[in-house]
Amino acid sequence: MSDASNGMSAAGLIELTGARWVKSSYSGPTGGNCVEVACLAGGQVAVRNSRHPSGQALVFSAGAWDAFISGARDGQFG
Repeated sequence: MSDASNGMSAAGLIELTGARWVKSSYSGPTGGNCVEVACLAGGQVAVRNSRHPSGQALVFSAGAWDAFISGARDGQFG
C-alpha cells in the first residue's frame, strides 16, 4: 500500500482554521462512516472524515460542490 494522499491537511491551514464543520445528517450516532462539511471564504466547500478531523480535507469550488450535490440527488452515483 502506498502513502499517497489527496487533499490538504484539515489542521493548520489558514483557509481551514476556524472553519465551522457540520456532520452529515446521514451520519449514525455510533460514529460510523461520517463526513463533515465546512463552507469556506470565497464560496469553497471543504469535506473531511469526522473520525480524523486533523487528517486530509478535500476542497471544492462552489460550482463543483453544487454539481456533486445535484448528481447525488438525481441518483447519478449508484
